[in-house]
Amino acid sequence: MALQVALSGPFLLSSCSAHRLNPLLFSQRRRCIPFSHWRFTRIKSRCFAVAASENGVFTSPEVAKSFDFSSEERIYNWWESQGYFKPNFERGSDPFVISMPPPNVTGSLHMGHAMFVTLEDIMVRYNRMKGRPTLWLPGTDHAGIATQLVVEKMLASEGIKRTELGREEFIKRVWEWKEKYGGTITNQIKRLGASCDWTREHFTLDEQLSRAVIEAFIRLHEKGLIYQGSYLVNWSPNLQTAVSDLEVEYSEEPGTLYYIKYRVAGGSRYS
Repeated sequence: MALQVALSGPFLLSSCSAHRLNPLLFSQRRRCIPFSHWRFTRIKSRCFAVAASENGVFTSPEVAKSFDFSSEERIYNWWESQGYFKPNFERGSDPFVISMPPPNVTGSLHMGHAMFVTLEDIMVRYNRMKGRPTLWLPGTDHAGIATQLVVEKMLASEGIKRTELGREEFIKRVWEWKEKYGGTITNQIKRLGASCDWTREHFTLDEQLSRAVIEAFIRLHEKGLIYQGSYLVNWSPNLQTAVSDLEVEYSEEPGTLYYIKYRVAGGSRYS
């Protein structure tokens, strides 16, 4: 299949040097493409590689003065539909795999998420262009306490308390909320251009991942690397449950410090 290229001036690249610019675009193997397989067209001092014009993805050689976000989404959808984000393990080289730190399903992305998505996407695309089987594994976190807080607030607006529903019905409502609102994070990551293999996307409460987490904790405990201990937690008198530091609103309050004096058993000494 010929590659159509628009040139603004004399063609300065040999077929071999073109490969070094992008080995995946010009050749998957380190070999030169004969010039007889290339077609050249001159278009207004701009250089374009028309790789998907037949699919309506790259439709115009001109760049608009204002940025067109709809074009960005169209190109990304075409990338994903062509399977460009899936690893090709048949190549036989050393694979490169990144597991995405799963964002909480309850919220929206912030600058921290944008930073890690950008850095990981750079590493993933770099290794993919080198020809390595590359997998960026996406997923979202259940954020149990935060999710419970959001769902309870939703129920409170309907005049319903969690204790009135019972455990099974409340869990059912949580899953219903996740199915309805849980896609926000995923869509935001896609709009950032993250080249993840979305066919492998998982949620931390999926059965497969839950079994893996339990197995990991058991193995770590058997090796003495983790233990169960007593420590202070944040308690919500309203929700009647423990909450994370993220849900705590800190404030300074006047208080009293008490000292307790008690007698040591078997003597008259106090401690």
